[in-house]
Amino acid sequence: MQYEHLLVDVEGPVATVTLNRVEVHNAMDEQTLAEIADVFKQLAKPGKAQVIVLKANGPDFCAGADIRWMKRASTYTPAKNRKDAMRLVNMIEAIDRSPVPVIALIHGGVYGGGLGVVAACDIVIAQTRTKMCFSECRLGILPAVVSSVVLPKIGLSHTRRLYLTSELFGMDVAQRVGLVHEVGSADEVGAILERMIKNILKNGPNAVRTSKAYLAKMAELPYKKRVQLSLDTLVKARSSAEGKEGLAAFLEKRRPSWDTR
Repeated sequence: MQYEHLLVDVEGPVATVTLNRVEVHNAMDEQTLAEIADVFKQLAKPGKAQVIVLKANGPDFCAGADIRWMKRASTYTPAKNRKDAMRLVNMIEAIDRSPVPVIALIHGGVYGGGLGVVAACDIVIAQTRTKMCFSECRLGILPAVVSSVVLPKIGLSHTRRLYLTSELFGMDVAQRVGLVHEVGSADEVGAILERMIKNILKNGPNAVRTSKAYLAKMAELPYKKRVQLSLDTLVKARSSAEGKEGLAAFLEKRRPSWDTR
């Protein structure tokens, strides 16, 4: 698939996906959603990447939904609106369910659906002056689809406050509620990103993929099934080639085979 709204660069184990609709502050329309969903599915394939970095060109990370798309959607029938909304579902799922760790590097404004993108990422690094807003209620709608990733990430209490007020909030609030993990100046975030990438690449690639899938399953299960899943997963990991190599490297005080730093 050829991408018009994204730039994609793969350098060794690190893939960088850049939102590139600067003229509309990286607002998302049908094509943007389809392109993001596709690129994340492609990069999820074994051998494609061990880390995905998601960032944006221009002054803002993402202004939310493209107003022209919203105008078109306002004329749709309920059936067509459901089909159209599935584009957003597919995009969010492609990021959230990617077996590859996804690091968002954000700046400027992050609004509406753009916050759904951020919430779907595993690690979020933000510039100090970044501003966020769940702005949908101001438009007479609501942040419905993005709730599938926002609610598990920040909990019901914080979600209620930020949805119902539609307030503009900064990185103090974002970091406190858990939407953002690391905050730094424009000069600092690059070093923070590099540190995160290096830490991930020290780990067994299969262990990282398995951990992400394991946590997604674990969150959905009742207690007894969580215990059974944890036992099954640990036994499998310990008996795997990667698990045996990791233990041998630790005991022999050497780097494991996958750590090529």
